Amino acid sequence: MALAIAGGIYIAAHLPQRPGLGPAIGLLAGSVVLLAGAVGTIARLRAFAWGRFRQVAGWALAAYVVIAGMLGYVFVDDGARGSLLVLIVLTLLVFAVDVPLLLGFSVARHQTPGPAAGG
Repeated sequence: MALAIAGGIYIAAHLPQRPGLGPAIGLLAGSVVLLAGAVGTIARLRAFAWGRFRQVAGWALAAYVVIAGMLGYVFVDDGARGSLLVLIVLTLLVFAVDVPLLLGFSVARHQTPGPAAGG
């Protein structure tokens, strides 16, 4: 999450001029790799409160999709276009998935484990 936020801050700090995309792409790539690792690690848990995880992560995802959408609108309104806008949207997507994942895990790990991931 920190890498995605750092990439967003880097981009926002350079607007309205066009920022160099290299650092932002590197931060986005790092955040995607770490997010994939977190998803993979959580997916392998067997004794875990999956029902509570889905409940918390689902509602948090709904909230963060709205937040990411509002932030995306701000960037579009501020003049972001083309590859810069794609980079911003991808960064916001990582942000909108990572936070609910963290919230869902943080709550579910303290609950009584339920059935495995399939049920």
